[in-house]
Amino acid sequence: MSYPVVVGVTFDFSNGPIFGYPFTIGDPAHGVLGVNVLADAAADIVDISDQVGKISIRRGYNLLQEQFQSGTATIRVYDPTGAWNPQNPASPYFGKLIPLRKIRVSGDGVYLFSGYTIAYNYTYPKDQEIGFVDIECADAFRLLSMANVTTVSGTSAGQTTGARIDDILDAVSWPTSMRSIDTGDSTVQADPGSTRTSLNAIKNVEFSEQGAFYIAPSGNTEFRDRSYIISKSGQNPTSFANDGTGISYTNVVFAFDDKLIINQASMTRTGGTLQYAYNDASIIKYFPHSINYSDLVVQTDAEALNIARTYVATRQETTIRIDAMTLDLNTPDYTAGITAALNLDFFDTVAIKNVAQDGTTIEKTLQCMGIQHD
Repeated sequence: MSYPVVVGVTFDFSNGPIFGYPFTIGDPAHGVLGVNVLADAAADIVDISDQVGKISIRRGYNLLQEQFQSGTATIRVYDPTGAWNPQNPASPYFGKLIPLRKIRVSGDGVYLFSGYTIAYNYTYPKDQEIGFVDIECADAFRLLSMANVTTVSGTSAGQTTGARIDDILDAVSWPTSMRSIDTGDSTVQADPGSTRTSLNAIKNVEFSEQGAFYIAPSGNTEFRDRSYIISKSGQNPTSFANDGTGISYTNVVFAFDDKLIINQASMTRTGGTLQYAYNDASIIKYFPHSINYSDLVVQTDAEALNIARTYVATRQETTIRIDAMTLDLNTPDYTAGITAALNLDFFDTVAIKNVAQDGTTIEKTLQCMGIQHD
């Protein structure tokens, strides 16, 4: 598809979580060291771009829950030949249309989503000969949320947060080739050994670091420590404006509310005592806005108290928040806008200027925390 970028969709019917063509000795296309992945089976990947008519991708951070969420995609495939009918023995995909197969979406060669099929929803519209299937997909959060861990081997008190996340991923056999893990600025206590999903175990470490764990568009697991997040703030902003001084946009959505105010914070580590921070002035001004986290794997009560203090210090006041804006890639002479739409990702800095018809202006420099492609 070309609209106005070249959109590609590939479907991988093979088992396992790894994306990419297996390394095959003697194959000029799939025998390139450093490019293809080691595997024990031939590729079973098909390009279905010319069968796709609609794509919707959602990747983002829930501001109210204070955590990254699973990226999702819905891909509509038109089926004039019955190839996507799972009961059609003549289909080239017969026996292969099962859940948790790999699917990738790209735009001009840039990955926009890599995930796993979770549902095939078939529709045969009335008075329309061509049926279609909406393929629902989710990223690797789906796999990590289904894999339980108990005692994570190799862990010890004083381990860095990045090393702990690596050990948790090892416990569920997540491929090392699909990881990008920062070292971390905090240390953690020995693993508690309780039964929980690997995703919940990782999110405890993520929160204890005050870092970020999410799935990249390539499908890789990424852990960013707080030093990385702080370093990205305000750096090399991509400028957007509706007055001709930056990349044009439409449908800006902004809010000014109390949703993100925190003026009371209680944090408790596993085996520790409750640590509490608050701000009287904010409580008087906005009434109490509280959060409470327990069973954190931080190593000391002092670290738990630092998290509580940081929450209150950074969230005791409110400000105008820009929730969304739209880039229309059909805009003429829109090279910079297309580049931004394909390449911006979490924590990239954006400078947004909005001039209203009455001449008033809103200007904000923010970090990108959500991406949607339609």
